[in-house]
Amino acid sequence: MKFATFKTKHAAAEILVGIVSDNELSIQALGFDGAQAASGVAAVVRAQAAGISLPKAGQRYDLSAVELLAPFPRPARNIFCVGKNYFDHAKEFAQSGFDSSAKPGDDIPTDPIFFTKVPESVIASGQAIVIPQGVSEAIDYEAELAVIIGKQAKGIAEADAMDCVWGYTIVNDVTARDWQNRHKQWFMGKSFDTFCPMGPWAVTKDACRGEQTQVRCFVNGECRQNASTTDLIFKIPKLIATVSAGITLYPGDIIATGTPVGVGIGFKPPKYLQRGDRVRVEIDGIGAIENPVI
Repeated sequence: MKFATFKTKHAAAEILVGIVSDNELSIQALGFDGAQAASGVAAVVRAQAAGISLPKAGQRYDLSAVELLAPFPRPARNIFCVGKNYFDHAKEFAQSGFDSSAKPGDDIPTDPIFFTKVPESVIASGQAIVIPQGVSEAIDYEAELAVIIGKQAKGIAEADAMDCVWGYTIVNDVTARDWQNRHKQWFMGKSFDTFCPMGPWAVTKDACRGEQTQVRCFVNGECRQNASTTDLIFKIPKLIATVSAGITLYPGDIIATGTPVGVGIGFKPPKYLQRGDRVRVEIDGIGAIENPVI
């Protein structure tokens, strides 16, 4: 199933959560109260984690007539992100001169590399990625599959990790490469306002084969990234087991699994995002998000 967070033209201040039809032409609102709906699809995830039936579905809207928000408009916690998790991307990043996480010859990490993005960086498909004038001009794209955690857990074994997955969504891990290099860490250059396009909705894990799906990124129609999640260095169960070893995971937590080869920094010269560009990320089983750059 697909769940989305949205607004209608007649009540622009009211956030709603609903079920997207299989043909993606309509959406039916669920009867969450305002406070619950404000958290977006997290309201669905938390209710199901608690064993509570979802509220009754009500009015149906044409999908073309509503404004889709990010499925998690403001996540409750920072988004967990994984760096250098595709073999070819790890190599291209190591060769770019911007990788402060590895020594020469140490291109492929031996353990998952985690960082986070702040909740306020999240925007919806269609909203603009903003290049901060006078702050950075080295803005890059990173198409990623994001895992949505479905229950509270800690110390999860890899063999049990997929039982903790509620579903998936799409994330574009937009990055200021110069900040990433200058500050010798990834948090700030990954967390600028608008640097986490997400959506267009969240899908349950039966709708997307997260461990075997295709991730693609297009800039102005040019395919820059195209890889399968079968190429992940550290698979989804390993990522969940690693985080949960010392950190309790909660329903609605999000783990972005890393980006494939083909990011802008990998080209010579680099192909950074420019004003007027359009970035589209597609993942089979989920859909696509597209954002202009201003």
